[in-house]
Amino acid sequence: MSLEPYKRYREAVFEKLQKAFRQEKEISTASKWIANTITNQGWIYTSGTGHSHMLAEEIFYRAGGFARVIPILDPDLMLHKDASGSTEVERREGYAKTLFEPYTITSKDVFIISSNSGRNSVSVEMAQIAQEKGAKVIVITNYAHSKAVDSRHSSGLKLFQLSDIFLDTFGEIGDASINLDGLHTNVGATSTVVGAALLNAIMVQAAALALENGVVPEVFNSSNSDEGESHNELLINKYKADISIL
Repeated sequence: MSLEPYKRYREAVFEKLQKAFRQEKEISTASKWIANTITNQGWIYTSGTGHSHMLAEEIFYRAGGFARVIPILDPDLMLHKDASGSTEVERREGYAKTLFEPYTITSKDVFIISSNSGRNSVSVEMAQIAQEKGAKVIVITNYAHSKAVDSRHSSGLKLFQLSDIFLDTFGEIGDASINLDGLHTNVGATSTVVGAALLNAIMVQAAALALENGVVPEVFNSSNSDEGESHNELLINKYKADISIL
C-alpha cells in the first residue's frame, strides 16, 4: 500500500535532513568561523531573496539566537510587497552593490546567504562583494538544482562557486518534492525546513565553541517569557545603532 501524500512528504523531509546532517565537515567549519566572529566582536551578516529570505530571518532577533546578526532584508527582494516583482529584481545585475552601501562588512565578519537555485545575479554579486571585503561566505543551496541550471549572471558563476563553504539542502530540482496524480507539477517544498535546520545546528555548535574560547555569546531570549523582555531590551539598546531594524 502506498503512503498517504503527507507521509510521503514526511519521509522526503526526514531523508533530506539525514543527508544534510552528514555534512559534518561543513557544519563544523561554518561553526568555527561564526564562533571566531563572535569571539572577535565581528558580525554575522545574512541575506536571501524570495522565499530564501526566511532563512535570513530565521537567525535574526530569535529566541536562542545571537544578538550580533545583521540581516540584509530588502523589501523589493521579498514577497510581501510584490511577489512577482521580486523575481525580476533578484535577476538585476548591479543591484547588490546598493544593498551593501549601508553596511561595513570586514574580514572579522561572516556572510551567510541562502538561495535554492543559486543562479540569480543579486545573490551571486552579494557573495562576490562579501568575499572582496574579506568576509567568510557561507552558502545554503540546493546543489542538484544549481548544477542543473545556467547562471543568470554575466560571469556565468553560481552561488556555490563563490562560497568559502556551501551546505547542500539536498532538494529536488525545482524544490517541490511530491508528485500527485492529476497535478502537472510537484508540491511540498523542502528547502526552508532543511535550510533552517542546518542554520540552527551551525549556530548551536558555534555557541558551544565560543564558550570553549572563553566567550559567553550574547543571545536573545524569548520576549514572551517572563524574564525575556528585560534581557532583550538590554541587547536592543546596545545594538540598535548598529542594527537599525532592531
